[in-house]
Amino acid sequence: MPLNLSQSNVGRSKSSQIRLACKSLTAAFVLLILPALSATAAELHIGGATVSITPDEPVALSGQMHTRIARTVESPVTATALALESRDGDNVLDQAIMVSCDLVAIREGILEMVRDRVKERIADFDVEKLFLNATHTHTAPVMRQDAYQLPEEGIIQPKEYVEFLADRVADASVEAWQNRKPGSVGWGLGYAVVAMNRRSVYADGRAQMYGKTSSSNFRGIEGYEDHGVEVLCFWDNEDKLMATAINVACPSQEVEGRSAVNADFWHQIRESLREKHGKDLLVLGWTGAAGDQSPRLMYRKGADERMRKLRGLTRLEELARRVVAAWEEPYEGASKERHADAPLVHTVQTLELPERMVTREESFALQAKVTDLASDPKQKRRMLWHQAAIDRYEQQQAGELNPYQMELHAIRLGDIAIATNPFELFTDYGIQIKARSPALQTFIIQLAGPGSYLPSERAARGGGYSVIVESNKVGPEGGQVLTDQTVEAIKSLWSDN
Repeated sequence: MPLNLSQSNVGRSKSSQIRLACKSLTAAFVLLILPALSATAAELHIGGATVSITPDEPVALSGQMHTRIARTVESPVTATALALESRDGDNVLDQAIMVSCDLVAIREGILEMVRDRVKERIADFDVEKLFLNATHTHTAPVMRQDAYQLPEEGIIQPKEYVEFLADRVADASVEAWQNRKPGSVGWGLGYAVVAMNRRSVYADGRAQMYGKTSSSNFRGIEGYEDHGVEVLCFWDNEDKLMATAINVACPSQEVEGRSAVNADFWHQIRESLREKHGKDLLVLGWTGAAGDQSPRLMYRKGADERMRKLRGLTRLEELARRVVAAWEEPYEGASKERHADAPLVHTVQTLELPERMVTREESFALQAKVTDLASDPKQKRRMLWHQAAIDRYEQQQAGELNPYQMELHAIRLGDIAIATNPFELFTDYGIQIKARSPALQTFIIQLAGPGSYLPSERAARGGGYSVIVESNKVGPEGGQVLTDQTVEAIKSLWSDN
C-alpha cells in the first residue's frame, strides 16, 4: 500500500543518598496529610475522537539502532482521545483528557506542544490534566531530529513530523472535549496470554534479553508475566458503546523490525472490535507495566507456528484474537453494571526519583565504544546512546546531576484507579502497585513520557541490555520510590472512604 497520509548508589556520596531519601519521605508524608479528596458521585460526561498520525510521505522509523525508511503503510498509526468530565449541575468537579498514540514513546517536549495548542482552543479545560501514552510500536515515525543519520531530502524530517503530530493530537483532544455528552462507564477484567517475559537466565546467573532458550546452560525465564486484560467501556446516553480502553501488560512490538509504518497488534484489535460494535468505536490501547515483556515467543515457537498455520492466522491476528476474546467477558460484565454517576477524581503531581549513577569504569568503557563508532555514520544512533550515559557521568562529576522528574497522573473513576508513568516499567513494579492498591481494579499506563527501561532489583543482578546504564536513567532504587509513591497517590483518592 502506498504511503498515505541499576547499579543503584554506585559512586554516590552518603550526603546525596540522605538528601534523596528525605525528599522521598517528604513527598510520601505530604500525600498522607492531604485533605480528603472528594469522590462525590456526579453526572459523567464523555467525549472521544481519533485521528491518523500517519504522514503522507516517506518517514524514518523509531525503535531500532539502525536507520529504517518507511515508504509504505501496512497499517495506519493513530491517536485516540477520550475526554471525561464530572459535573454536579453546572459545577465542574473534575476532568481528564487521555490520548493513546501509536508511537514508540512520547518524546521530550511533545506533551507540552500539545498542551499549548489545546490551551489556545478550549478555555474550560485544565491542560495539566491531559496526558498522552504510547503503545510502543517500533514501526512508527522518529520524533528526534538528530537521533539517526537521515537523508536530507525525500522524507519528512523528525522536526516536521513532531509539528504534524502535535497538531493532530491537539485536534483529537479538542474534538473529544467538544463532543462530550452525558454517558456511562463500566469496567471488568479478563485474561489473555499476549506477553512473555523476554529475559532468559543462565546457569552463571547472567540474564539476556531474547536470550537463547535451547542452550544447555539455560535455566529459566527471569520474571513474572501479567496476563490480565483490564477493560473500561463507555456508553453514550442512548446506550451505544462509544469507546473502550484496554490495558495489556505488553508492548506492541511483534513486527518491530519491519521497514513499513505499522501500528502492530493494536490495529487488528481495533478492526476486530469495530466489526462487532461499529466502525466509529474508539479503542484506546494502554500498555501496562511491561519493560521486561514482549509478544515474541521465547520457547514452543514451532508448536505455536503450526497451530497458527492450521487456523490460517498471522501472529498479529492471533494476538488480536486473544485480546478480543478476553475483552468480551469484561464487556459482558460491564454492560450489566453501568455507572452514569461514577466519581471522577484526577490528581497530577511531580515525583523526584534518584537517577541511576554511572561509574568511572562504565564511563571509560562507554568512551571506547563511542570512539569506535564515531567514524561510521550508520552507527549514529548507537553512538549517541552510549554518549548520553557519558554525559550523565560528567554531570555527576560536576555535581550537576539532578533527580529525575516525572509527572504522575492518578485517577479514580468509580471503583477503578488509573496511574501513569513515563518508563518501560518492569512488571514486578506493576504487580506491586496492583496488589497494594485499594481500588477494585488498577490500570497502569506506562510510556506516558519519553521512556527508558526501569528494571527490577533482580533484573539488575542479571544484567543485560535492558538493565545496562545506557538503558536506564533510573534504577531499582528509583523504581521502588515510584511504586511506593504511586500507591500513596492512589490511596489518597480513597481517603474519604
